[in-house]
Amino acid sequence: MTYKTIRADGKSEEEIKKSRFICHLKRITDEQEARDFIAQIKKEHYKANHSCSAMIIGDQSQIKRSSDDGEPSGTAGLPMLSVLEKQELTNLVAVVTRYFGGTKLGTGGLIRAYSGAVAKALSAVGLVEVKELEGLEISLTYSQYQIWANFLQQEGLQEAETEFLDRVKTHIYLESENLNRVLSRLTDFYNGQFSYQKIGRRLLELPLNSGSNE
Repeated sequence: MTYKTIRADGKSEEEIKKSRFICHLKRITDEQEARDFIAQIKKEHYKANHSCSAMIIGDQSQIKRSSDDGEPSGTAGLPMLSVLEKQELTNLVAVVTRYFGGTKLGTGGLIRAYSGAVAKALSAVGLVEVKELEGLEISLTYSQYQIWANFLQQEGLQEAETEFLDRVKTHIYLESENLNRVLSRLTDFYNGQFSYQKIGRRLLELPLNSGSNE
């Protein structure tokens, strides 16, 4: 299981020709949760002119929905959805609330405003890749642990859940296809003088570079 989504819930706001565009992003697990969130935003911003939305749900992005919420057809929901699709994101909903400022933006202006609001919010909250990785518990002496960081850097790995007892117990998580290679490298690195055990698979969230504006 591997997919990309937002690092955390969040929002951003900008003003375009006196109209306020407020984008809320939320991680979700099903469509009802998304609809409840959209309803919540509409209730909070009941004086706003529009609260347009886009959602993608499922490990394979099976469910996609969008709404223009009264804006001209195709100028809000679909452009918002397009930003999420281009970033290959899922399990999230975006709601962009607009307070009309008196100046019409035109079709192109609306598309740019709504898609830009989502892109800006994605950049603000950050993205993660959710992966199911294999776990290893590595047991080292304290002298071995002093050079452990060198091995991690060489392999592009990070340690987790480290315990300092009579020996140092530390954990790493990696792709299944890299397991044998990393164990072979570990054996060479410590001349076979270490012990390990597999601790099963685990879903981890790996930070990605922030999204860029469309």
